[in-house]
Amino acid sequence: MSSPVEEIKSYLDHHDFVLAMRRLLDYCLDTNDPVLTREAIELSKAFRVAGMFDGNSYLAPELEARCNQLLSKLMEKEAAKPLHFGVLVQANGISKRYSRGNFSLKPLSLDIHCGQIIGVVGENGNGKTTLLRCLAGQLAMDQGNIHYTLLDKPDHYTIKNHVVFVPQRIPRWFGQLKDNLHFSAALVGIKGEWNDLLVEFMLERFGLSQFAHLSWDQISSGYRTRFEIARILLKRPKVLILDEPLANLDINAQQTLLTDLRFLTKSSYNPMGVILTSQQLHEVEKIADNVLLIRDGHCVYRTGDQIQQQLGFAFEFETGDSREAIQYALQGFNYHLAYNGGNYTITSPDAPVPDMLKALINSGIYIRYYRDITTSTKRLF
Repeated sequence: MSSPVEEIKSYLDHHDFVLAMRRLLDYCLDTNDPVLTREAIELSKAFRVAGMFDGNSYLAPELEARCNQLLSKLMEKEAAKPLHFGVLVQANGISKRYSRGNFSLKPLSLDIHCGQIIGVVGENGNGKTTLLRCLAGQLAMDQGNIHYTLLDKPDHYTIKNHVVFVPQRIPRWFGQLKDNLHFSAALVGIKGEWNDLLVEFMLERFGLSQFAHLSWDQISSGYRTRFEIARILLKRPKVLILDEPLANLDINAQQTLLTDLRFLTKSSYNPMGVILTSQQLHEVEKIADNVLLIRDGHCVYRTGDQIQQQLGFAFEFETGDSREAIQYALQGFNYHLAYNGGNYTITSPDAPVPDMLKALINSGIYIRYYRDITTSTKRLF
């Protein structure tokens, strides 16, 4: 496994400057050294001013020298070690029935581990938000219990600071964006120069610097989501709960946020566990350590090999070739072919995906897109 410095150098070598700077900011903060963190912030600002985040692939000698100088300092500095990478929350048989309507969340158990991401998927109205609000202590449960392993005597106040819930609809705030970050940091005891440094870090880390002096009405819903996550992270929560965080983001911003979550869960400065809901199955499955599918209040699937054991192998693909050409290519395979008007889906009880894919390609079928969905929750929708 490469070191963080080698990882950052690789991003720079391949002109992935956005990712390089985000990782550089993270690692400098992990060292808990305010001088290095300040250097990383100023370097990121310089990259932004030079257009390095807008597709410019020419790295000026001055910026390259500053990068190498900071990376050399990081090689001599060891990041602080996280104190805890075990279970943060244990939910045992929790359920919730609403007094109005017939819906109820059926008994469900799960563990949230530090450094891991849990994805919860399912159609709207099936219990995803109810589950998240129970875990965040916002809903009284009908049965079951939740154990917060790092809290000796959990009450509403300590749970609220330990487990932070970010709803899909971000609460409106007033004043300037930057002032709200300063205020949020002060509320948890971050004051003086450290307050200023951490706010600047969050502004730069989440691409909010150019919006620092704007108000709620002057930024898009996507940047409001970024702001809310930056504000929450100033509190250094141990569990971050996100309800549909991708809903207001474009495709590029979705990928950026998911990549950020993958990195931030393992931060030495603030390691945490993350649980999120989303309708974006593919994106969530790519970054989540575990995935739960909720249907009619029941958890009907958890990550593992259950789907493959029950349903066999499957993949979806897009091609301009005819159904007859596909069937001819797959002679000798035991399979089922379905078409949904956009993509084909092939399932087989015994033929691995690479074997079927190879047969298609060898027969001259041109595949524009393909995805192995053998263990994807998409098969259960």
